[in-house]
Amino acid sequence: MLFLSWNVNGIRSVLKKDFLGFVKKYNPDVLCVQETKAPKEGMQLDLDGHHQFWNFAEKPGYSGTAVFTKAKPISVKNGIRIKEHDNEGRVITAEYDKFFLVNVYVPNAQRELERLPYRMTWDADFLKYLKKLEKDKPVIFCGDMNVAHQEIDLANPKANEKNHGFTPEERAGFGQFIQAGFIDTFREFVKDKGHYTWWTPMGNCRARNIGWRIDYFCISAVLRPRLKEALILSDVMGSDHCPVGMVLK
Repeated sequence: MLFLSWNVNGIRSVLKKDFLGFVKKYNPDVLCVQETKAPKEGMQLDLDGHHQFWNFAEKPGYSGTAVFTKAKPISVKNGIRIKEHDNEGRVITAEYDKFFLVNVYVPNAQRELERLPYRMTWDADFLKYLKKLEKDKPVIFCGDMNVAHQEIDLANPKANEKNHGFTPEERAGFGQFIQAGFIDTFREFVKDKGHYTWWTPMGNCRARNIGWRIDYFCISAVLRPRLKEALILSDVMGSDHCPVGMVLK
């Protein structure tokens, strides 16, 4: 099974940049997208062979997630059942026979770190949610986690130590997911630096590969024997992020 995830930075924008051609080319079994910025009244894409599930933010044109899946899930739920977290369309959970798939767009701590305290609460509550799911079935979670976990996960770690996305608090928050037993699938295969999933539009950073790895696929440890490959599709354009993926046997 091929799983892909992509922060598209606006679904209507990326549709103008051959998003449907991307889906047709890679033909994923499951595609999770974040930051859809879709209108609250909803939308449906022309995707033959994929069921579509959307979670819209209460604020129009903000945040939002979607899941496109060939196999129809047993059930699909939006949010994590905590009111203060569930008004921005950030989580979709699809239940399949042998696992839960969780698509997430984690809140940004913001430039002046004004949302860092909320971000820390989010991380703790989201981890509790995942571990509760894991009591029933293994969990796959993916999406824009809005943090570079280690120094090798961004091009200029020293210059960004106090910046949002690389604060000690955010890095420790992601570390809690790893300590809780979840596996960062990309780091199972690639141990060196230079592999990024987001680049600021300024300064021609993408062409120079001055970026951050902030998009992930993580899995319950029990799924590790099925993990065949992890991907960063850095050549795919259309957003300031690129897609990431994994292959399970």
